[in-house]
Amino acid sequence: MLELTNKSLEALRKSLSKPKTSAQLCVLGIISGFVAALLIIFFRLLIIGVQALFLSDTDDFSQLPELHRLFIPVIGALLIFMFAALSRYKHYRLGVPFIIHRIKQNYGNIPFNSSLNQFFGGAIALISGFTVGREGPSVHIGAAGASFIGSKLHLPNNAMRTLAGCGVAAGISASFNTPLAAVIFVMEVVLREYKIHIFVPIILAAVTGAVTTQFVFGNTYELSLINVHPLPIWHYPYLILCGLTLGAIAYAFNQNLMYVIKVFKNISMFPRLLLAGTVMGLISFLVPQAMGSGMSAIGLSVISADNLQLLTTILIAKLLATLFILGLGIPGGIIGSVFGLGVIIGTLMSYFGSYMSPDINVVGTYAVIGMAGLFAATLHAPLAALVAVMEMTSSAHITVPAMIVITTAYVSALQFFGNRSIFLQQLDFQRLPYQVSPAIEALQKIGVMSEMDENFKLLYSDDKDQINETLNTVTSDTQNQTPLIVFDDDNGYRLAEYDLSLMSDNALPIHYIELQGISSQSTLADVFNILKDKRSSSVYIYNQLDNKQIMGLIRWDNIHHILTIRNSLV
Repeated sequence: MLELTNKSLEALRKSLSKPKTSAQLCVLGIISGFVAALLIIFFRLLIIGVQALFLSDTDDFSQLPELHRLFIPVIGALLIFMFAALSRYKHYRLGVPFIIHRIKQNYGNIPFNSSLNQFFGGAIALISGFTVGREGPSVHIGAAGASFIGSKLHLPNNAMRTLAGCGVAAGISASFNTPLAAVIFVMEVVLREYKIHIFVPIILAAVTGAVTTQFVFGNTYELSLINVHPLPIWHYPYLILCGLTLGAIAYAFNQNLMYVIKVFKNISMFPRLLLAGTVMGLISFLVPQAMGSGMSAIGLSVISADNLQLLTTILIAKLLATLFILGLGIPGGIIGSVFGLGVIIGTLMSYFGSYMSPDINVVGTYAVIGMAGLFAATLHAPLAALVAVMEMTSSAHITVPAMIVITTAYVSALQFFGNRSIFLQQLDFQRLPYQVSPAIEALQKIGVMSEMDENFKLLYSDDKDQINETLNTVTSDTQNQTPLIVFDDDNGYRLAEYDLSLMSDNALPIHYIELQGISSQSTLADVFNILKDKRSSSVYIYNQLDNKQIMGLIRWDNIHHILTIRNSLV
């Protein structure tokens, strides 16, 4: 029975090493989405359950006494540091930027220690009222759950990479109940490519994440509180102006957030987190509505849409809190914060829009497009922003106004200010590589098991006569010559060949080529990195569960053929 299971798993691994859509990968995508959703359900229930001990309504900190609002963030920051110290986690490389790096450079393998700190650190931050989003921890946790499945099954790295994308999609989908926007976000921001064999499993994972969380939290959206009404065409010139303004705000937000990060980069973790708790406590003491995740601002905008002074105060307080909290390293997401800030900005922009159409309630429409424009320009995700607002409002009326604002905000931020995605700026600052060459990116999608030559002869001997005799046997067929791999303790694995350039009457001299081995979990990108300088030679593939079991051989000619002939297929 055990042998049958091992053979089935080996067949699964070999099937997944191919860059094509398969039922097996789709099933694994669904399983990854389900596991990610369960982790995020537990994450959200933990936050709700603990907040219920001191809040009557989740995320509503305005009911607390002033001193409680002052000290709760400080206590939360201390707890975050204590957990990081106990787990010996020194660097806050968490959330979406870190996941982008791990997928691009490490095939989506997520370290357990960082995932643990993201789960509990993010939960403590949200429980304590910090202005961070829950999607950052959700993305990290979702990717970690999918990575765990792949590592336990010892799947090839190209499949691990796809499963990590499935975990990210499930995480976002479970956070906002937006499966389509989650898929677009993964393709547009995380993977930054569209390939059908990757696309399908990620769709299934996103749907699974949304459906699973709906069983617990219901089929609800944060923007369901907002009423969206169609805008007359004469609003469109004003929407262009709104887009330009949002582009400038997005640039200023990104620049100031990176400025805070750089100013405090040399300060150790404890004083940084303590300062973050103190700043959040002081802001909360003065403006209680500034506490809570960014999504809490949506309810405030609906309730206080006519109070210009209050909304302006909340906007300034939340903006300052977000810049300092995220800049000082409190674990949490930026998307929720951007959503909240965008809704408030859009609500403020609706004041002039209301004068243009006094008989129409345009506040909700402007609030939503404000969120979409700021999201698109800050994160460089225009398509994800458009799909998100369409899903979260379930309204076709928002499509054209949102497209006008999103494109204007994105292009103006990029063209006039040279704005870059905040995620990429964070990655550059942390010196976490995320760019790979087109050749490497194509080869990362192909596992070595799908391309290795399994027709070889393995000889454990350094006896030249025996090697010569074996070579005579394997090269007797001039059409299909079988490679000969020899092994001895002094030289390791080598490829033995006749050197035809030194041919003599008596015998053909044997030429040895040193071989480097790589795991069967590897991709052709790993082979390329080994052979790229030589532009020749071969590597042998060993079983990842038993490095003494040689499974096959890959030559440089295989890599060259894929890059020059088959590149369009991957």
